[in-house]
Amino acid sequence: MSAGRETPRLAKLVCRLALCSRREADEWIENGWVSVDGKVVARLGARAHPNARIEIHPLASQHRSEAITIVFNQAQPTPAADELDERVLPGEIIRADNHWSEDRALRRFAPTHLRGLALAGKLAPDECGMLVFTQDGNTARQLVGRSSRWEKEYHVRFVGELDDQGLDRLQHGLTVDGIRLTRVQVSRLSEQQLRFVVHDNGRRQIQQMCELLALPLCEIKRVRIGSVPLGKLPPGKWRYLRRDERF
Repeated sequence: MSAGRETPRLAKLVCRLALCSRREADEWIENGWVSVDGKVVARLGARAHPNARIEIHPLASQHRSEAITIVFNQAQPTPAADELDERVLPGEIIRADNHWSEDRALRRFAPTHLRGLALAGKLAPDECGMLVFTQDGNTARQLVGRSSRWEKEYHVRFVGELDDQGLDRLQHGLTVDGIRLTRVQVSRLSEQQLRFVVHDNGRRQIQQMCELLALPLCEIKRVRIGSVPLGKLPPGKWRYLRRDERF
């Protein structure tokens, strides 16, 4: 058996000793609050012998670990949903160099903010706009799926013409293969742009509705989830969810 397998990660031993989360253990190590056999170890990923003397600085118990949530503006093209889960790791698109300079959350980026960060709500390959990454499992569960109670707002650009009769059909629901689509809120933003408000577009309902009206789409952009807007966040940039914001 290799030495790496014989010696567990220090963070795991800290979790057992202090009954804390892995994220908290990583933060304590990174802040220099953990020592092994009298020597401070501040390197994430460090290993320690199970019988080593591990001490945790009193400051660690006063430190309140807060789950991080991040809003990212995905520019087109968006990877396919399954590719986004399997191929793109949060650390590949959430980096210090593309953190929005006008972020008002007043947080400083730290590697621990990527620990356990998960995508909460995919975009289809032909969609762009707002993505949410979070360390908070409860937030993730509330944002994902048809049972989500949070509204998702999309701005849709199309080519061609849509008369009032067509808009009325979009507003009052359509039928696909004998199944009536869920009714959604639809309104005009301009002659070539519509606003859709849904609870879930996981089955591409917006696209299906527009296809039924032979309405070619050139952009589908998610601009809001719940009460949190994408706002002025530029494409390819991200920001922290502020403490005063709630979905």
